[in-house]
Amino acid sequence: MGRLIFLGASPMQTPPIRYARQAGHHVITVDNRPDNPGHRLAHECHNVSTTDSDGVLALARQLDIDGIVAYASDPAAPTAAYVGNRLGLPSNPYETVQTLADKQRFRSFLEENGFNTPWSETFTEAGAAQEFAELLARPCFVKPADSSGSKGVSRVRGPGELPGAYARAEAFSRSGRVVVEEAIEKEGYQIDADAFVVDGELRFCCWSNQHTDPKCNGIVPAGISFPSTLSAEQRETAERHTQRLLDETGFRNGALNIELVFTEQGDLYFLEVGPRNGGNLIPEVNRYATGVDLIKYTVEAALGGDCRAIQPTPVSGFWASYIVHAQADGILERLWISDEVRERIVEQNIWASPGDPVRKFSGSQDTLGTMILRFRDMEEMLEMMDNMEHYLFAEVSPAKSA
Repeated sequence: MGRLIFLGASPMQTPPIRYARQAGHHVITVDNRPDNPGHRLAHECHNVSTTDSDGVLALARQLDIDGIVAYASDPAAPTAAYVGNRLGLPSNPYETVQTLADKQRFRSFLEENGFNTPWSETFTEAGAAQEFAELLARPCFVKPADSSGSKGVSRVRGPGELPGAYARAEAFSRSGRVVVEEAIEKEGYQIDADAFVVDGELRFCCWSNQHTDPKCNGIVPAGISFPSTLSAEQRETAERHTQRLLDETGFRNGALNIELVFTEQGDLYFLEVGPRNGGNLIPEVNRYATGVDLIKYTVEAALGGDCRAIQPTPVSGFWASYIVHAQADGILERLWISDEVRERIVEQNIWASPGDPVRKFSGSQDTLGTMILRFRDMEEMLEMMDNMEHYLFAEVSPAKSA
């Protein structure tokens, strides 16, 4: 059995920790949040930031580890590659992971290699960002260059919204860099997928639909549904472009989280390709929908295990994850769940309680809990996921002033 470091121990990062314990591995959790629940599942935990590459490397040497996992975290992925490369552990090239995890580098890579890419620039000063946004003369997205979980991301519809959006993005950027990019008008849903790569080959990819809550900001994913609405032709196009991306970047093994859109003209745009598993319970729902356990494969790949058994598997049934959240700041009074939703709950994990302060949903940091749902058919799934506020909502009262 192996000795494994897991970078991050948040609620969304506990599935591979649980799997590793059950498989008999020695589990070591690392992050600088001692209250994270994953630490309680580990054999040992250490208070080191997941973005402190040299600090994690020193710890890894001291503990004589056999593998390192960055699950559902773009900021931690370069650290896992850095440590893996330095210690000769199973890992992807550090430069490859840096290119995928950093939004500025990824946009440059897409442009240099002939992929469609939105017009974007990266800034360290709000005034220059304002000038670029005005030059675009159309809606744009403002986001941190090096964050994850949709933290600090805003859609800007006019110049007056740019200063506030820039400040939010800057607050979530470790490097102080902010990306401003044109908004691509998509056809249908934004598409998400968790994929798995073996020896540079795209061996598995399960496409899904992203759902948002327009009453919050309409950007942050509030749910993911399976199967996707993509046509067979669009799926083939997406997988062909993904394989070319793998070839060009040199990504060799492990999980990828892909976000893309198609335009009305049929053009494909990659928005993000994260060198790690997706958040929002994507691997867990994928396991229900296809029977393929990407959590297991991720852990075993980190130990150099043979993952060649993984293969394309179609979705069976209609499944979704839902991120429970509030639509306003305040104090949580109760979580109202309709009978329609209760009948479809497969798993539920609510960690907010009445009386807790909550914030309007703007990123993964504002999550109140999660659910996995199963539906009867595609029509029912899309209708409920697109209108979840009619079926489930957090009742919030204003916070009392001090």
